[in-house]
Amino acid sequence: MPTPAEITRHHAVPADRDPFLPGQRSGPLEVDVVEPDPAWPAAYAEEAAALRDLLGPVVLELHHVGSTSVPGLPAKPVLDVDLVVADPADEASYVPVLTAAGWVHRVREPWWHEHRLLQRREPRYVHLHVFGPDCPEVVRHLMFRDWLREHADDRERYAAAKRAAGRATLASGGSMLDYNAHKEPVVLEIYDRMFRHHGLL
Repeated sequence: MPTPAEITRHHAVPADRDPFLPGQRSGPLEVDVVEPDPAWPAAYAEEAAALRDLLGPVVLELHHVGSTSVPGLPAKPVLDVDLVVADPADEASYVPVLTAAGWVHRVREPWWHEHRLLQRREPRYVHLHVFGPDCPEVVRHLMFRDWLREHADDRERYAAAKRAAGRATLASGGSMLDYNAHKEPVVLEIYDRMFRHHGLL
């Protein structure tokens, strides 16, 4: 299990590192924040079943995370899924199978828990985040998801930040990275409150 220090440490991309694989650099934000869709949990269940069929025992854990996993929360219509495998750096154990099924390998971040990101657009837009066992980031994702499910005030605060970030990013022609930067102050504020509530800070 990760330590409190590992769980509460915020990640930033090192200035001298590029997480994007060749030809996969993020372009302008393509989708705006939309009102919550009650079909998102069922869509995740379909994706999870398909991933288990594809990868079999390679799948140690699957989790629906991100805004589409929080009922009542506006979101970009993109499912975020955390996939836990024995070793994310062992790309041969999962990337070829996924790319053959239409996934695109976009990001490699060995400096951040060996994170990999794969994306698929059809039949729905999905981001697949690959991490290893006992990864602090998976713990953070699940804590944040559950906190927003249980705390309506922070859910509304985050919803307002997401709508404002979406408008600002689309208006400026910015990327997903810009969208995340716009809402980051509110995200960090909620994380701080959540960590203190759980005695991690």
